[in-house]
Amino acid sequence: MSDGLVVVDKAPGMTSHDVVARVRRLARTRRVGHGGTLDPMATGVLVIGVGRATRLLTYVIGSAKGYAATIRLGQSTVTDDAEGEVVATAPAGHVTDDAVREGLAALTGEIDQVPSAVSAIKIDGKRAYKRVREGEQVELAARRVTVSRLDVLAIRRAGETVDVDVDLECSSGTYVRAIARDLGAALGVGGHLTALRRTTVGGFTLAEASTLDELEKVAPDVVNLPLAGAARRFFATREADPVEAKTLSHGGPLSTVGIDGPYAVFAPDGGLLAVVSERDGKARPEVVFTG
Repeated sequence: MSDGLVVVDKAPGMTSHDVVARVRRLARTRRVGHGGTLDPMATGVLVIGVGRATRLLTYVIGSAKGYAATIRLGQSTVTDDAEGEVVATAPAGHVTDDAVREGLAALTGEIDQVPSAVSAIKIDGKRAYKRVREGEQVELAARRVTVSRLDVLAIRRAGETVDVDVDLECSSGTYVRAIARDLGAALGVGGHLTALRRTTVGGFTLAEASTLDELEKVAPDVVNLPLAGAARRFFATREADPVEAKTLSHGGPLSTVGIDGPYAVFAPDGGLLAVVSERDGKARPEVVFTG
């Protein structure tokens, strides 16, 4: 088993936990985690960490994401996506293309977004979606998120519903389902998400993603980005001399070199030593990978 990242193209109908369980079996190790949940309906990029690379996942989770999505106007669902029961309908045939584009423009940039009630956010220790399923009324606080790009690819009409294909980039913690809900609410017709495909996570893209069936054929060698290479892809880098490497391997700080952190530090032999951040006049380790 080698330490590193696996970029998976998740199939529909699977939870992120399902994918982790499958990779554990393929890689023959329990030490596997994922870098950001995808809903069962969603497909696309799910970054999996194997071995020591699981310690990189906290940084992967916080990175920007890209999506291709379809919003249906004229129907609202309990989950804000196609997985949930339709709870309201309204004719949307009168909504103009310009109104759709203006509505989406208002949801671009830094916005305060209320997450979908059926989400994994915890309220007093219990997931919001579990509370909803038990019949509770759930109200979540708005969160500041950034939708850096939200492009309309197509607007398609069928009877009294309108389907809008979009491509977007957003910060971690953004709910694309909530964008669909909020667009429908702003236009007065309701809306939900009918398709969602994650196209990027940080610098990782669909072009390098493998399906689980493809990984099955190469198991247990499922890692497609070894630990050191993954860190070089994801972080600014610094090369340590032998004395610095010994200090860092024991958790000690290094002198600063003026790199905005966090950044990766490598040993003279090319191995990943640590991820560090410069603060209080020292380059202090956040995660150490030796030992």
